[in-house]
Amino acid sequence: MDDCPHRHLTMLAPKTHPRMRCRRCGLTIAEEELGGGPCPECLEGGERRTDFERVEVAVRTRTRLRCEACGLLLDADPSAQSSTR
Repeated sequence: MDDCPHRHLTMLAPKTHPRMRCRRCGLTIAEEELGGGPCPECLEGGERRTDFERVEVAVRTRTRLRCEACGLLLDADPSAQSSTR
């Protein structure tokens, strides 16, 4: 068992991935999937729309904490059992 008291914790922000969201229909898609073309959802409806906005989408929704003394990663959710170094 580790004898670190884990008193100096830092909250880690969730990981995000940049996505493109169609301003017309709201479809959110990875930029590489879009390939510089029109919105596939709008195109399916017969319209060629290329008006997108860049958004950041969270990949991990759990809050994690890191002990600054020993580097242990902890889930802030008490029901989560796993932690890693």
